[in-house]
Amino acid sequence: MPLAIQAFFVALLFSSIASAAIVEHVFHVKNVVVKPLCKEQMIPTVNGGLPGPTVNVREGDTLVVNVINNSTYNVTIHWHGVFQLKSTWMDGANMITQCPIQPNNSFTYRFDITGQEEQWWDTDIEALNLRPAPISDAYLINGLAGDSYPCSKNRMFKLKVIQGKTYLLRIINAALNTHLFFKIANHNVTVVAVDAVYTTPYVSDVMVLTPGQTVDALLTADQPTGMYYMSISPYTSANSLVPVPPSTPIRGLIVYEGATSTTSPAASLMPAGVNAVHTAHRFSSNITSLVGGPYWTPVPRHVDEKMFVAMGLGLDPCPLGTKCIGPLGQRYAGSLNNRTFVIPATISLQEAYFYNISGVYTDDFPDQPPHKFDYANFEVRDDSHYRMMFPERKTSVKTLRFNSTVEIVVQNTGIISAESHPMHLHGFNFYVLGYGFGNYEPNRDARKLNLVNPQMHNTVGVPPGGWVVLRFIANNPGAWMFHCHMDAHLPYGIIMAFIVQNGPTPETSLQSPPSNLPQCTRDPTIYESPTTNVDLSY
Repeated sequence: MPLAIQAFFVALLFSSIASAAIVEHVFHVKNVVVKPLCKEQMIPTVNGGLPGPTVNVREGDTLVVNVINNSTYNVTIHWHGVFQLKSTWMDGANMITQCPIQPNNSFTYRFDITGQEEQWWDTDIEALNLRPAPISDAYLINGLAGDSYPCSKNRMFKLKVIQGKTYLLRIINAALNTHLFFKIANHNVTVVAVDAVYTTPYVSDVMVLTPGQTVDALLTADQPTGMYYMSISPYTSANSLVPVPPSTPIRGLIVYEGATSTTSPAASLMPAGVNAVHTAHRFSSNITSLVGGPYWTPVPRHVDEKMFVAMGLGLDPCPLGTKCIGPLGQRYAGSLNNRTFVIPATISLQEAYFYNISGVYTDDFPDQPPHKFDYANFEVRDDSHYRMMFPERKTSVKTLRFNSTVEIVVQNTGIISAESHPMHLHGFNFYVLGYGFGNYEPNRDARKLNLVNPQMHNTVGVPPGGWVVLRFIANNPGAWMFHCHMDAHLPYGIIMAFIVQNGPTPETSLQSPPSNLPQCTRDPTIYESPTTNVDLSY
């Protein structure tokens, strides 16, 4: 689907089980000049392409990818949605599971495809995370901006179809900072999977995807022979409970066999303003899991760890002598329970845990915000409210016992602005038990949660001024990020991390790191024998 022009993209497609094989690829990361709109610009690419290559693997395969960094950026590759069972070091989360691959260096990712089907990639480019990403000038469908812009009128993605046949669309939102609507004029689609988890078939005329989210949908070519626009447009949720001006949609074409070039394509209106919020919520909240489908498991009823996480934007004091663009003349900062996550600088979080290195992180991420307040309708009423605007900067984690069940109420706050944040969890899928607007009230909302067939995701959009309830089983040892998937919010620090302790056996324990894991420091003494972290109390 769309690709923000600041980043490169690789599709990783899983298919059904067959005889296991070793699938090997070489990724040459290099800077390439492209011209998707009216001017040339330099971007990092994989193997010189935009989009990058597609990697096809089957359940049970071992994927080996040698990444050779010939770009000018520090690079990691995060395999978005891949659980990395027994291969936590391959997650590719910058400074969480590894130090970056520096220019003119290489690293080989090697992991088994276990317990999942159809998924895809996501990347981190460290240099792009040093500052907020600019607003995109355009979005692309498979690398093409289409006829909405003068310089790309003759470069449009076209999908040729035959009347009466049904097609599986794999739609990926690879945009950096934008939720996107996807719509095909005069057609419905049937959603059959979200985030590579099968869903109860759901018919809709429009879909919304958060950054980092995937949808599999069936399209039946059941309309008269002709051409029909497929369109994407941004879902602008910040302050969107009041009307916002419509934006230019980016378009591709569905072309029926036998359609003539003189036929004018059919178009349709995209959601905007208040209607956009309602449309996005209706689509997201109506998805349910396919009970009994591949890899489906019932919702665990007993909960070991309950967390209430107030999430959103706060402020960071502006340094003396500096002009800052945020409210009150301050800088923006991320806030999860009044904590701004500080990325480790000299060694990855997981290495610090594995080698028992002190001073890198603290094990004190709070289960609740320090003060209860009107989260969705924030007003500064006293000093405690003012302090909530300035979260504490800290590298703090939450430690979980192996195989414990965790429930998280993620409450979106209106401290700075009410907008939908796509929260992504590495290493796990989670059940989405419920969505709502306003403040989550347990006495009112807990009885409405879906414990029968809730959708399962690895990325979920928290409604603007609203909440979601998530539940997952911490059965994958290691260090795992939970963060907003908007690239602009990573440097703000809308991040926290879980450290899942080892289980009782070598198979349920964090493995030793690979010998060629990129290092941030040349001091070899910190990479000596680790302290064993086996926990038998689960």
